[in-house]
Parts: sequence; C-alpha cells; structure tokens
Amino acid sequence: MSDRQDLFRYVAEEFAEDYREGEIDRREFLRRTVLLGGGVSGARALLASLGVSGVSSAELAQAQQANPQAPAPESKPLVDPNDPAIQAQEIRYSARGFEHIAYLARPAGSASAPGVLVIHENRGLQPHIQDVARRLAKAGYIALAPDLVSKVGGTAKFTDTAQISSYLAQTPAEEHIANLQEALRVLKATPGVQADRLGVVGFCFGGGLTWRLATEAPELKAVVPFYGPAPDLAKVPNIKAAVLGIYGGNDARINAGIPALEAALKKAGIKYQIKIYEGANHAFHNDTGANYNPAAAEDAWRMTLEWFRTYLA
Repeated sequence: MSDRQDLFRYVAEEFAEDYREGEIDRREFLRRTVLLGGGVSGARALLASLGVSGVSSAELAQAQQANPQAPAPESKPLVDPNDPAIQAQEIRYSARGFEHIAYLARPAGSASAPGVLVIHENRGLQPHIQDVARRLAKAGYIALAPDLVSKVGGTAKFTDTAQISSYLAQTPAEEHIANLQEALRVLKATPGVQADRLGVVGFCFGGGLTWRLATEAPELKAVVPFYGPAPDLAKVPNIKAAVLGIYGGNDARINAGIPALEAALKKAGIKYQIKIYEGANHAFHNDTGANYNPAAAEDAWRMTLEWFRTYLA
C-alpha cells in the first residue's frame, strides 16, 4: 500500500470507527464517505472496502446534501492564550510555492529553549492543538504547530471538518512530510530555538506523520507519536531520535501494527518506549473529543514532558 493510500485508508477507517462508536450519526458518516470518496460512486466503493453494506445510492445522495453534524462544544483551554508566562501568535511563511500558516508558542522572555513541532490530527490546526503548543511553552519549550491545510487556505477557512479531513487524506504523505520539513526549518531559525535540540509530538493522523517524519529528519532528538499508524518499516533504521509511542489499549485498529513496529525498532537498535493505556480509546488525549480519558491523558502528558526533558536536555 502506498503512503497516499495508507493515509486515505486511515481517515476512512477513522470515519467508520467514529460511526460505530456513536461519535457521529449514520447520515454524517455517509456524508463524510461521499466527500472522501469524491461522490456517490466513490462512496459506494469505499463503504464496500470498509465492510459496510445496506446503503443505497439514494441514501448516499441524500447524505451528500445534508448539513454537517454540529461539532461538540470546545472545552476551556488548559493554558490561556493570554497567559503572561507565554507568548503565542499565528505566524506565516512562504515555502514550496505557497503561504504556510502556523501557531508559535514560547515562554515569555525566554532567551533560549529546545524546539518542538506539534502535528495536528486530521481535523487540522484546531484550538486544542494550539493549546497543546501553549502547554509546551508553559513547560519551557518553543513550540510550532504548522497548519497542513495551508495550501488551500488554512484550517480556519473551513467550517466543515470533514472537508479538512478529506483534503489531508487525499494529499500524498510525501507532500505532508515536505511541508513538515519546511516547518522544522522555520522552527530551527526561530530566535531562541536551540537548533540542536528538536522534538516532535503528534496526535492520531499527526501521530502517523510523526513516525514518518522521524524516518526522514535525522536532526530530531526526541519524538512522541500519540496513537499514530506505523511508518514504512523498511525506513525505521533511519530513525535517530528517541521515540516514545503512546497508545490506547482499546484502539485495536492502530494497535494491530505495534508488534511489527516494535520488532523493527528493536532490530534497528532505536531507543524507544511503548506505553499502552489500558481502557483508553483512540484520541484519548484530546480533551475536546468524545474519547477523552482524563487519567490517561494526564499521565501521557507527564511522560511526554519527561521524555523531552531527558532527550532534549
């Protein structure tokens, strides 16, 4: 399976998982499938590949015309954007022929600190991910969260997150990695960033991209993919960073890839740790989502900061 197909399949399966777990209703699931599949005929093929039957073309056509399901209300951020201990702002930079949007958070008055890239989920650069960047700034890091939807106007342009997910799924993984490499260059050049102490943390879709970026960016010292699909195992020996892989015990879809990935990490002699939180689901760290697990999220974040303190010191 190609990287592009892999990311596309990941998003399709996540839509199906959200439906089966009751996070979205049937009409919303079918609407997203039509959007991702590029139309009714594409949706029928996609549903068949997901093992979903009993859906007529008429029902898909009706779903295509439906309004998006209302999103859950955002929770209060853990770190206020106006917290005097940090400085946070949107930045823009030109690279690869278009303007990139990103969110930069840093300790207030800090002259020098390690840099951490934050890679968002398949819903784009949402307030929760900005909050994660601020949490890192509060912990003493200079954090940059790039918007991988920048090429088509940025996350804020869209009110329908399914359009964001579809765009990200239909974009080749190598394009995402190239954009993340540009973000790393911007982070390294940011005043105060210790360019020899770079880390990455990513969630869900962004967790998968964190694994991939680790195989392509030897300058990284520490990476923390949260419940991300495994990279090309043949590229695992390229990893130079220390890796902390975080997973939810109930996340069977993603966890199926852990044994082969762990074998590849061991064989290549990569410094790594795998932490699985029993009873936690996929996306358990996101406090704006239905799968939020406070106890697991708090401990996983504690481990993340410890990992960065150890390997970005």
